[in-house]
Amino acid sequence: MSTATTAISPAGFVRAFRRVPPSVAWLAGPLLLIVAVPVADAFLPPDIHLAHLLTVATAVAAFGSGPRATTLVGSAALLSLTVAGLERHTLTTESVLVEWCSLAAVSVLLILFTHLRDRHERALLRALSVSDTAQRVVLRPLPERAGPVRLASEYRSADADAHVGGDLYASARTTGSTRLIIGDVRGKGLASISDTAIVLGAFRAAAHREIPLPELVSYVEDAVRWGLAEFSKSEADLHERFVTAVIVDIPDDEPVVHLVSCGHPPPLLVRRSTGTVTTLQVAEPAPPLGLAVGESSAGMYVPATFPFRDGDRLILYTDGITEARDPAGRFYPLAERVAVRADHEPGPLVEAITADLRDHAGGRLRDDMAVVVAQRDPGPVVVAQRDPGPVGG
Repeated sequence: MSTATTAISPAGFVRAFRRVPPSVAWLAGPLLLIVAVPVADAFLPPDIHLAHLLTVATAVAAFGSGPRATTLVGSAALLSLTVAGLERHTLTTESVLVEWCSLAAVSVLLILFTHLRDRHERALLRALSVSDTAQRVVLRPLPERAGPVRLASEYRSADADAHVGGDLYASARTTGSTRLIIGDVRGKGLASISDTAIVLGAFRAAAHREIPLPELVSYVEDAVRWGLAEFSKSEADLHERFVTAVIVDIPDDEPVVHLVSCGHPPPLLVRRSTGTVTTLQVAEPAPPLGLAVGESSAGMYVPATFPFRDGDRLILYTDGITEARDPAGRFYPLAERVAVRADHEPGPLVEAITADLRDHAGGRLRDDMAVVVAQRDPGPVVVAQRDPGPVGG
């Protein structure tokens, strides 16, 4: 019987080391140092002692590991110091006793530190998990398809750790149409989540109903006005809170799109036949949500209708995109960049816009941004069942 041995190359060793869990990797260095100290002391002159390095070993273990691993390293360091003292017959000297007690005290403090740190980390992870879940409930992902309409979207908050902020979007299905909303709450980041939740809650409650678009917008306006008043600290605060929005209705059986603009940047329309990009300017825009005057605001919402044929793409966005500046202070030219990518499908188009915007802004956005691309697909209408759960963003 023959046996074969396989040599491990340096590169293979590095790859294997990188696969080791972080806590184990952090222990390798301290344990090697703990073993090395008594071995080195056996060959060094009596006036050279390396025991103080054992404190470093325990500190490194505490930095990268938990209480149990730190306890193991601290105990091993004390054992290593004891062995080194026995080798030199200095274990009972005042110097070594002071070193031993100091190392024991430092080890205990480091073990306590790792215990408190891990407890705080667990609490932080629980809080982040709850926050992440709550934010995703508020800003649900859009479905990939709603009837004959294909959808793609992207959202980025100005707060790096937030999934929702001052920009919002959602979708809903009726019996014969797809409805969308995109909006921008005054303010940004986590501070505007309550207003975002008010708008999305009102839209989701009414968008699936068989009511005309002006009545839908009026319902959202009334709900937003009530919600903002309910949570405003003062009258002055109430007048400073509003939401710009575009609410869209795309009929299944008509090649058009109806929209109401409430002080929001105009959508873009990409024609499949020509690749041209058109800005959909509304002749009679309404004021932002929350600023309407009077008991009933339905009369001020006049839908604008535009052709929306098979293959056309509708681009809804917030001013976090068009007002993003490059280092020279130039605004992001959305229509121009979309025209270059007029042949992109909704998903790739959203990804390209998001990546290009980040490059334009130097890698960091100073405001929330949201973009939704809706494309009417040719062929027979695919009737989507009403989603009993998440239907929008």
